[in-house]
Amino acid sequence: MEVTTRVLKPLALALSFVLMAGCNDSKEKKPQAATADALVIKIAHSAPLTGPQAHLGKDNENGVRLAIDELNAKGILIGVKKATIELISEDDQADPRVATTVAQKFVDEKVHAVIGHMNSGTTIPASKIYFDAGVPQISPSATNVKYTQQGFKTAFRLMANDAQQGKVLGNYAVQDLQAKRIAIIDDRTAYGQGLAAEFEQAVRAQGGVIIGHEFTSDRASDFTAILTKIKGLNADLLFYGGMDAQAAPMVKQMRTLGMAVPFMGGDGAHTAEFITLAGEAADGVVASLPGVPLENMPGGSAFSEKFQAKYGKIQLYSPYSYDAVYVLIGAMQKAQSIDPAVYSAQLAATQHEGITANIAFDDKGDLKGGSITVYRAEKGEWKMLKTLRD
Repeated sequence: MEVTTRVLKPLALALSFVLMAGCNDSKEKKPQAATADALVIKIAHSAPLTGPQAHLGKDNENGVRLAIDELNAKGILIGVKKATIELISEDDQADPRVATTVAQKFVDEKVHAVIGHMNSGTTIPASKIYFDAGVPQISPSATNVKYTQQGFKTAFRLMANDAQQGKVLGNYAVQDLQAKRIAIIDDRTAYGQGLAAEFEQAVRAQGGVIIGHEFTSDRASDFTAILTKIKGLNADLLFYGGMDAQAAPMVKQMRTLGMAVPFMGGDGAHTAEFITLAGEAADGVVASLPGVPLENMPGGSAFSEKFQAKYGKIQLYSPYSYDAVYVLIGAMQKAQSIDPAVYSAQLAATQHEGITANIAFDDKGDLKGGSITVYRAEKGEWKMLKTLRD
């Protein structure tokens, strides 16, 4: 009996360890089962995160991050499943060739949606790749008309396009500024060239005369030769189609050359960075921005406080990239799916009260009822002049 007892005691002890281990295993498996039921939404973003437009690209990215952080903190339900959003952000360097490489990378990583690209010149070539893969794409900032005229049902934009913006600017130049002889410079990008073409058409329709149209690039910094040529034309106004990295040194060099002619640009020039770079030469510059002023946007002031507390000064498009996240998640929730093939129909039918506008898309993917606001730079700030529709 003594031998049997000695044998049984270790066996009983071993059995108790096995039972305890089994209980521990079952406890550990519960979270694993919950995790298996949860969803991870991969939202991709691309913009220039390096180079002369990096401040604008980071502004876009930070708008996306702010929305994602808010939604993840609140908790997201897609149907009955909990979901979290994962951001995948890539630098396209404002280069169309890099943008297509980035787009293919996103497709290979099976992202559920794309916010971007920032520039029209990168958005348009990338859009074909997303369309072929069936991945919805919302650009918060690409304004070239062609983007949504390709017949791609995956392409959407959250602001008025260049046909609207160019028309408003051309009308304003001739009617409000009384400019009759107008010179144009554009940077030959899809954005700059497209906006300049729409502006030129509107000027001619109002009876204005284009006395010169010169070209530069989005990498240039010395415009002396072009400006000297334009100076001799006695223009009433100089319009630039391009971004702030060129617009700021251009207007400074104008003033150095003694050119007092008014300077006008589009949304690419309407940034906080432009005023910083141009300094005193910025005063009097007129530029536009699709949409209404931030302080007049529904929820705009609250967004501004949140954004600036976390990331600093708003440059340009971050409110639109912020809205893009909410539009996408809203479509997924209505469809009760993160599958692009399932939720795309809900995205096209969006009715979302965003901070930038009451967002709805037409059959091309353009924002319905887009407006344009014209501003003048005064003493280091952009002052609203008027909000117009085309």
